[in-house]
Amino acid sequence: MDFRQLSYFLEVAERESFSKASQAIHLSQPTLSKMVKGLEEELGVVLFNRSTRSVTLTEAGKVVQHHAQAVMNAAHNLQTAVADLTQLKAGKFTLGLPPVIGASFFPKVITEFRNRHPMITIQLVEEGGKRIEQLLQEGRIDLGVVVLPVDDALFEIVPIVKRQLKLVVPIQHHLALGQEVKLGDLRDESFILFRHEFNLHDRVKEACIQEGFEPQVAYESSQWDFIYELICANQGISLLPETICAKFDTQKVRVLNGVEPSIQWNLGIVWKKDGYLSHAARGWVEYVKEVFS
Repeated sequence: MDFRQLSYFLEVAERESFSKASQAIHLSQPTLSKMVKGLEEELGVVLFNRSTRSVTLTEAGKVVQHHAQAVMNAAHNLQTAVADLTQLKAGKFTLGLPPVIGASFFPKVITEFRNRHPMITIQLVEEGGKRIEQLLQEGRIDLGVVVLPVDDALFEIVPIVKRQLKLVVPIQHHLALGQEVKLGDLRDESFILFRHEFNLHDRVKEACIQEGFEPQVAYESSQWDFIYELICANQGISLLPETICAKFDTQKVRVLNGVEPSIQWNLGIVWKKDGYLSHAARGWVEYVKEVFS
């Protein structure tokens, strides 16, 4: 058994397909199948159900996947730790950023960090907050920026930003002339929300439920600009971060600053509890703390 066998096995398990995995790792499908078959023979178990159109893990395969991922994570941590000893001025890390957070706060921050540390590479992964938490737990990214709170039993947390959500309505909406609104008064409105994989989706729904109603969701999107266009087209209302609201044309929509009770939108840098962080990743955390302090 070697690392190649384990990594090839994990690739097939992730993609549920030998052909897709072979394309991703640029290895012929017969060679890939032979490598996985060799792993099965060495372990004495069948790892995949091959009788269906998609390749699925057997019960034994699920156990091997769990331990194989732990082995690969440990190997990655070993390589990173050794590299840190010999390359103190260089390095790389993987950063998970939800699109709305990235667009709001981080283009300038990333640029200035790279100007300070041109030999450090930041690999960006754009996903919703829930997916970022999952990737951190699986050891597939090093750091994430997410909406707080998160489970402090699973993650190390550095708070960086405290904001509140603003109500955005079409310019012709009956609330457009006001300054403040009670959240409970929105029970009959059509909501346009970020998709469920974004923590912002849950934050809005939970706040409404605490006020005694389930929001009527007309549309969901992963793109803030599409949400904006739907509001302009009088398709509903939304609760959005003020940094995004600042980009809107006030001739087309109205942003109300006061929502009672307020809905917090607090951000933090997070990483896996007891996980290894390279010097490059720790340098990023310290730099972001400095910027937002």
